[in-house]
Amino acid sequence: MKKSSLCGVNKCLLDVYNLLPFNNPDGGAWKQGFEISYHGNEWDEQPLEVLLVPHSHNDPGWLKTFENYYQDQTKHILNNMLIKLTEDSRRKMIWAEISYFSKWWNDIDEQKREMVKRLVAAGQLELVTGGWVMADEANSHYFALLDQLIEGHQWMQRHLGVRPSSGWAVDPFGHSPSMAYLLKGAGLSNMVIQRVHYAVKKHFAQQQTLEFLWRQSWDSSPSRDITCHMMPFYSYDVPHTCGPNPAVCCQFDFHRLPGGRAMCPWKKSPQPITEQNVQERALLLLDQYRQKSLLFRSHVLLVPLGDDFRFVEASEWDAQFSNYQKLFDYFDQHPELHVKARFGTLSDYFQALHHRLNATRTALPTLGGDFFTYADRDDHYWSGYFTSRPFYKRLDRTLEATLRATEILFSLTLAEMRRFRGDGRLVSDFPAREHFQRLTAGRQSLALFQHHDAVTGTARDPVVVDYGTRLLHSILNLRQVLQSSAHWLLLLDKSQYYHDQSKPFMQMDDVISAHDTLPLKTTLVLNDEPRSLIIFNPTEQLRSSVISVVVDSPDANVVDAATGQSMTAQISAVWAQPNQASTEQFQLNFVAELPPLSLVVYHVTKAPFGSAHRARYTFYRRGNPPAVQSEHFQVSRQEGPEADGPLLLSNKHIRIWSSPETGLLQKLRLQSGPVREVRVQFLWYGTRRNQDKSGAYLFLPGEEGAQLYSSSEPPLVRVSRGPVFSDITSCFRHFTHTVRLYHLDGHAGRSLEISNTVDIRSEFNRELVMRLVTDVTSGNCFYSDLNGFQMQQRRTLQKLPLQANFYPMTSAAFLQDVASRVSLLSAQSQAVASLRPGELEVVLDRRLQQDDNRGLGQGVTDNKLTASLYHLLLEDRRGGAEEVGGASFEHLSLLAHLTSLSLNHLPITMVAPSNTQVPKLRSYLPLHSSLPCDVHLLNLRTLEDSQEADSPSQEVALLLHRKGFDCSSAPEPQLQCTWSAQEEVDLDRLFSPLRFRSVRRSGLTLLREDDQPESARLPAPPHIARLRPMEISAFRVEVA
Repeated sequence: MKKSSLCGVNKCLLDVYNLLPFNNPDGGAWKQGFEISYHGNEWDEQPLEVLLVPHSHNDPGWLKTFENYYQDQTKHILNNMLIKLTEDSRRKMIWAEISYFSKWWNDIDEQKREMVKRLVAAGQLELVTGGWVMADEANSHYFALLDQLIEGHQWMQRHLGVRPSSGWAVDPFGHSPSMAYLLKGAGLSNMVIQRVHYAVKKHFAQQQTLEFLWRQSWDSSPSRDITCHMMPFYSYDVPHTCGPNPAVCCQFDFHRLPGGRAMCPWKKSPQPITEQNVQERALLLLDQYRQKSLLFRSHVLLVPLGDDFRFVEASEWDAQFSNYQKLFDYFDQHPELHVKARFGTLSDYFQALHHRLNATRTALPTLGGDFFTYADRDDHYWSGYFTSRPFYKRLDRTLEATLRATEILFSLTLAEMRRFRGDGRLVSDFPAREHFQRLTAGRQSLALFQHHDAVTGTARDPVVVDYGTRLLHSILNLRQVLQSSAHWLLLLDKSQYYHDQSKPFMQMDDVISAHDTLPLKTTLVLNDEPRSLIIFNPTEQLRSSVISVVVDSPDANVVDAATGQSMTAQISAVWAQPNQASTEQFQLNFVAELPPLSLVVYHVTKAPFGSAHRARYTFYRRGNPPAVQSEHFQVSRQEGPEADGPLLLSNKHIRIWSSPETGLLQKLRLQSGPVREVRVQFLWYGTRRNQDKSGAYLFLPGEEGAQLYSSSEPPLVRVSRGPVFSDITSCFRHFTHTVRLYHLDGHAGRSLEISNTVDIRSEFNRELVMRLVTDVTSGNCFYSDLNGFQMQQRRTLQKLPLQANFYPMTSAAFLQDVASRVSLLSAQSQAVASLRPGELEVVLDRRLQQDDNRGLGQGVTDNKLTASLYHLLLEDRRGGAEEVGGASFEHLSLLAHLTSLSLNHLPITMVAPSNTQVPKLRSYLPLHSSLPCDVHLLNLRTLEDSQEADSPSQEVALLLHRKGFDCSSAPEPQLQCTWSAQEEVDLDRLFSPLRFRSVRRSGLTLLREDDQPESARLPAPPHIARLRPMEISAFRVEVA
């Protein structure tokens, strides 16, 4: 596809950034805006229509835990909502967080549930967005964003029989078009956003483009556009929603009436509305409404009424509703004012808006791009939370990968059981219902953590502990489902299946002992009897993977259980200290060939002495050669002239040169090309001295900028070489950094694995950064991903402060010029920047002693020993890139997509017991071949039974994502998988020999009413489906 204008729309955010001066002049009453004036006759032809939308923003955890907020505030808000909305049919309310709403629903009786249904049916109560939470849009991965929407929408459909039509995201700290795409795909047609850079808001207000059609940058068709309303002012609270002057608007927040706890900081309090003051009050409020309406293209005005945890007490409901009703009645009695005002929901607003736009034939502009990085005032950019609490950002992705793997294996297990029995029923002693409940709890834990104070790292310490505990428990519970499912699938004689919760047949090969510790490998005790290792490949691709387990012997042998073939293996040391190898534990690494979605059985035995390939080690330390303890391994120390030459490692595809002093990468060469500069550096950022400082949300670096990391003593550098992998490890005081090359054929050997273990608990107001310095002539452009779903061009602008040029990176970033591209793929979210041409840096951890005045009331000092994992890819480019899947839009290459897939979905290793009575296990290979390399199996999610709650149904949600990819860099050697230029695919051939009894395309959240009608259902093969590049497709299927 050929390239068109940068976004293919009439307004592109990159162009807006180029245009704006970012000079922040004082706008008067509307400090970040401008004076608004009018004559008064603008509404004579078309009266102003005002919809006041009551809302209460309930964070599922922030200053208190989810549970404590619910008990202290949320349940009272919802209890009062039932009473107060029922009292007067003109009253309305919107609610967003299904996590809270579902918890409350479980607490109330049938009579109250019927009242809820009546209020919903009458349009008095509207559930908006319908997500489990109001999700963060910077750090969240698109799997989790969609999963929390599915969880919420399925709950709404099951319990209330309704679906959301409008999105409401007033508190996430910046907004992503990936979310807009998911909402539209889930059947929503409108959305509201709030936290956008104040200079962008002002520009949009001046242009009257605060309402627009948001289009994906890769999309040329309007069919996936969604109507978006951007709130114009500083906040979603009452002082900043009625109009441009907060001192006036605060007087119409009747929760702040004199005598209560809440006050107006502008020193003018609200007054109860009486017959004596109603005229003066109504005209004062109308003036604000009129000014605000002039920022929009229609005469329909959205005015939210609410704030965090509002409407707890009955008295607040009465104060707000009765005083506003008096004002509305006054407007009604005075038609010469040309205003109609009423309480409304978001649906009411957008219905009125579209009606008015159609009547006046007014078109909204289309817009492409995203709304990062957010600043709410001055140079206070919210780029700190892209990295805050990185330990939990990594745990989030561990749970996500575990959940997806478990969903797929569980769904396959149920299908195989039904086939095995032949009557469509499940095996009686398999705990399908309990496992389904564990899956549901796992979905809900992952969903809860997508909240914009959870994965962001912006909650109080005890709340972080609560989230972490939930994440860990879910991982452990899902592992039970995984083990139990694998157990049944692998048994040759299915009658030997048993389920014993206290003694599971299989164990994982590692233990996570607490929510704030890294996993530890368990040691396998070897003897002459083979130990069975079961490896699950959760990806849809055949892959060569290196499997690492810890054993108690330096001599071990691995064979494929099915063929008896010996696997390439190496024994490496387990380093108790950087220079001291364990004498009890050894790392056994072997190359496994794993078919897609397979469970493969390997046998490990103790081998004759000296028969296993052992890694060889070389140690370096400038000026102070280390004493090394390692009785089982060959170790040499480099001294003299050799020690000054660069450290060299290579495999069939890549050669690297590293510094002998630091062990850090300096140069890289693809076997086909010239030597390229790719240097790794570590740096510190401090924070400002005399004014506002960095905290959980904000990144406010000191004027000195980044300072190169230096340590008083030189690092210990350890080089290992072996037949499976070779690596260089640098042990610094605050981090251990390893760069590893795998000796693998195919694409797995094409990238460089980079891993860090970081510990900055000794530091004070510092942030640690890893920077790549390359010779790519990238100018001021680089690319980072949005939610792992799409790439977004970024431009580093000198007119912006340093912290403004940092962006979220969920899973990928790259630099490129005409000849080459350097991609950094990551297994966790963090901040990324390219401050100079050819440079790319990621923030690894931040420790900040103070609050940054955004309401949290604490710094970030609960740092942990934190791991981060990357793959670095250098690719040649051939000029004139053709794109598959978008206008002028850059995608990852197919090689980068596959590398990212394997990085985010590691093989899962399980261990069978060591006794001789182990029943016969047979590898499970559900697919004949890999899916096409541009088709990703996003999920295979068993749906809840519509008759029996908390039980699995025969229906499964099949979610496929067809990736857009860049064709300018075709890897050598060619990839093993295929891709097709055709959009039509045969699902039966794709998943052969699995069979689908029925296939119905549905919406992204699998709501019944989004299913294709019966006539379009595909009952018999072939099941042909259209998968467009970049699109996610959802099908309701029965796996036969």
